Amino acid sequence: MRPPGFWWHPPDRPGLQARLLAPLGALTAGATARRVARAPAYTASVPVICVGNLTAGGAGKTPTTIALVQMLAGHGITAHIISRGYGGRLTGPVAVNEQRHSAEEVGDEPLLMAAFAPTWVAKDRAEGARAAEEAGAQALILDDGFQNPSLAKDLSIIVIDAATGFGNGRCLPAGPLREPVAAGMARAQLALAIGGPADQARFDQVWRGAVTVPLARGALTPLETGMPWQGLRALAFAGIGRPEKFFDTLRDLGADLQGTVALDDHQSISPALLRRLLDEARAKGAQLVTTEKDVARIPASMRSAVLTLPVRLTFQDGAALNDALNTLF
Repeated sequence: MRPPGFWWHPPDRPGLQARLLAPLGALTAGATARRVARAPAYTASVPVICVGNLTAGGAGKTPTTIALVQMLAGHGITAHIISRGYGGRLTGPVAVNEQRHSAEEVGDEPLLMAAFAPTWVAKDRAEGARAAEEAGAQALILDDGFQNPSLAKDLSIIVIDAATGFGNGRCLPAGPLREPVAAGMARAQLALAIGGPADQARFDQVWRGAVTVPLARGALTPLETGMPWQGLRALAFAGIGRPEKFFDTLRDLGADLQGTVALDDHQSISPALLRRLLDEARAKGAQLVTTEKDVARIPASMRSAVLTLPVRLTFQDGAALNDALNTLF
């Protein structure tokens, strides 16, 4: 399901729907508070870095996790990633194998992350940590585990989409928050706002005062692959947290978008759906284009018909992150 529009109203003008749903939002906040108050089930023998967010949906956690893996590798530290494998059916712990596993088994994000570091899918994060330690991990990166108390964390990073911030500031279902901003900040050591200059300025205007931990800044930058995007007639589709970000990136690269299709986040891409998209692209004389995360859900035999635009996180101000990592290693 696509998030309702009122989630993104200004916090001082949340709208009637948000006000009516506020009691349910209070229940969400209370349930999260009780969950995160539990003592961790396991403390790993190596540093644990948690990459999470306060809102439902995508904020840039996967690119952040990949960037952290690469930063640590540059310092000779082998990090393993632990994911719950959202959308996959395997409970784990299982080491993700890009050649053997499918998105239906382990989820799309673990398949993408496994190209950069050993990645474990584990519904029980503590069991995943134990498996990774036994396999030689020198650090653990916990993907989307900020509200999960099962594993003790040494560094928790709140990833923020600078364009939307914390939405209307209300908890689910009145707004996009999994927990109140102040409660999340109290457990975090670092925040990372991801977006271009205009998005960062908007975030600062509305939400900077709510960030009570050191703040790093970054942006998702298209990876240079030699692909001539300028003038390319394209039909773009994406099933990520905010598909509009992907479509805007293609436009910024000069692609001539003949249409866009916003799928639900993690939506299954069946052969029938892909054939429909391919037929629409051919009718418009366009090339079908999607994200790295979405291509993992396309049947392997049909992937060659779709172009992929990879993006990577680049830091505009990463001093706070470097300082935080220096305290661990």
